[in-house]
Amino acid sequence: MSISLYQASVPVFRQMLLALGDVLAKAEAHIEAKKVEPAVLLQTRLALDMFPLVRQVQIACDFANSVTARLAAVEVPAYDDSEQTVAGLKARIARTVATLDGMTEAQFAGSESLEIVLRPGTPKEKKLTGRAYLLAYGLPQFFFHVTTAYNVLRHNGVEIGKKDFMGSY
Repeated sequence: MSISLYQASVPVFRQMLLALGDVLAKAEAHIEAKKVEPAVLLQTRLALDMFPLVRQVQIACDFANSVTARLAAVEVPAYDDSEQTVAGLKARIARTVATLDGMTEAQFAGSESLEIVLRPGTPKEKKLTGRAYLLAYGLPQFFFHVTTAYNVLRHNGVEIGKKDFMGSY
């Protein structure tokens, strides 16, 4: 039994983004209950050399969009990274999920053997098959940023647990 790259990507990205949106809703409740300054939480980072929460969410959405778009051979959606509120981040997640919902399994036909070029024309250029791009690069990058966003919130007292991270499956 084989699994298509559509099955290994779109439902996974969708599940985790919906869970991230739910975690952000809990962050909104935490902000209200604890009288936390929203901008402070959104700019919190786990280490000085890491991106803040707002950027972690943006990048997670970017990976879900770019990986699936490249595998489906469609234009990669571009967002302006202007979110400054939890509501703005939730809206970005909703836009990303809507993009994923518009993709079909047929668009991914043959994507396993596509050549994906990362950082073209630079010394860090790397060529991957579609399968390697998703499994060895795209999914790990996506999960890193979703996990980091979750950890920033958990570290700052938002009452969330593993089932919140996983969402519905």
